[in-house]
Amino acid sequence: MSHSAKYMDTECKSALNRVKGMGFRWSLNPYRGCVHGCHYCFARRYNAFHDLNPSGDFSGLVFVKSNVVEVLRAELSRPTWPRDVVAIGTATDPYQPIEGARRLTRGCLEALAERRTPLQLITKGTMVQRDVDVLADAARRGGASVCMSITTMDETLWRDLEPGTPTPLRRMQTVERLAAAGVHAGVLLAPVVPGITDDQEHLEAVVEAAAAHGAAFLHLNVLHLQPGTREHFMDWLAERRPRLHSVYQRLYTDTYAPKVLQYDIADRVSELMDAYGLKERRFDGWWQPGQPHRQLALTRV
Repeated sequence: MSHSAKYMDTECKSALNRVKGMGFRWSLNPYRGCVHGCHYCFARRYNAFHDLNPSGDFSGLVFVKSNVVEVLRAELSRPTWPRDVVAIGTATDPYQPIEGARRLTRGCLEALAERRTPLQLITKGTMVQRDVDVLADAARRGGASVCMSITTMDETLWRDLEPGTPTPLRRMQTVERLAAAGVHAGVLLAPVVPGITDDQEHLEAVVEAAAAHGAAFLHLNVLHLQPGTREHFMDWLAERRPRLHSVYQRLYTDTYAPKVLQYDIADRVSELMDAYGLKERRFDGWWQPGQPHRQLALTRV
């Protein structure tokens, strides 16, 4: 997908975005739009805010915030800056191919490290290895954590769901290299896609690989479908998984999957983490260990 993408320089008025209702108060995204083209990506909905198509425009047009590093440095230099955790890559991947030339993500990491500001970085991009030096420096100064997002280890499903991303194995190897360099790196098992990647075999393959490649933690998130993303994903289902299309219409009457399904997946992943020695458990706030739940079967197609 990256070969046909168009890049447009733009200037941002602010680099840091205030966030509510999450485990962090600030987010930072050097780019908008993403060539990875993941069909489930929640960030597709943001295109609709700018009169862009959440389908083709999302992966075909990437906005490059050319002044983001300078703006960030100015914001971090304010006497009132509280050095709260900054999450990078919440709306678009900070390590898509254009980063190789523009190095905006690296510049932002350097600025955060210099101001001793803790950061959490989420990516599917193996290019993050390039910045292991500045990540290690950031970890010493203010704290740094890297979440490698991996949905499945199955290469057939990977090509179907995430056509523009590096292979799952390369991403796992990147986690291993970061961990070996002393970076707090782990796996974000997200999203778990009901009826496609939520069976025991697929979940275990990710947990087993995370443990084998030295992941310090594993986080979990189940697919949610917000306006913009919902329409694109449902169209994709109709074409690629037609028998699941009607199932999803019943399953996703709201943005989120039913709680019983979320609980079931979380409990099974928790058991797998115990089995493979992944002790640090971090799940989203909707799940608490030991909550009662019942199994919810979903026909696989």
